[in-house]
Amino acid sequence: MTSTHTDLLELSDYAWQRLAHRMTGLSDEEYFWEPVADCLTVRRTADGSYRSDGPQGPNESFRFTTLAWRLAHIAGFLREERNGPWLGQPVPESAAAHAGDPGSAAEALAALETSYGVWRTVMAGTTDDSLAAPIGEHAGPYGAASRRSFALHVLDELIHHGAEAALLRDLYRAR
Repeated sequence: MTSTHTDLLELSDYAWQRLAHRMTGLSDEEYFWEPVADCLTVRRTADGSYRSDGPQGPNESFRFTTLAWRLAHIAGFLREERNGPWLGQPVPESAAAHAGDPGSAAEALAALETSYGVWRTVMAGTTDDSLAAPIGEHAGPYGAASRRSFALHVLDELIHHGAEAALLRDLYRAR
């Protein structure tokens, strides 16, 4: 019988490999494609860097997102500085603040690879016992939740946003 820790690592790796495979060959045109008007995306800023339009607020009506927005979002949550502490691990050096969001498909794929490495490092440091422990008061209202539930939340995000990114690729090809 495998451990929870092993199961979570295997699910992480499977979801990551599936996403990485589906993003192979991504072009800049496809990365920035806006299938409908008024998409959330990644845009060039006045200083020449790129920034995501950010998450939608709770009172905003739904806005469609581009592959650029989706991939920036995935890279962002995989490398979040809270991941280490919320899973009882230090913040990996490679999780350090980044300057902007990916401004090209190649940069997005590299950011995803780096971000998955950060997530994988954090997850690899956990154990069944540490995953069963509460996150702790540094997580505010989520402090009583188990670290395992937080790991599952991150994996749910990876799986569902990865599937949305794959669907956008399918729609781009079929347009």
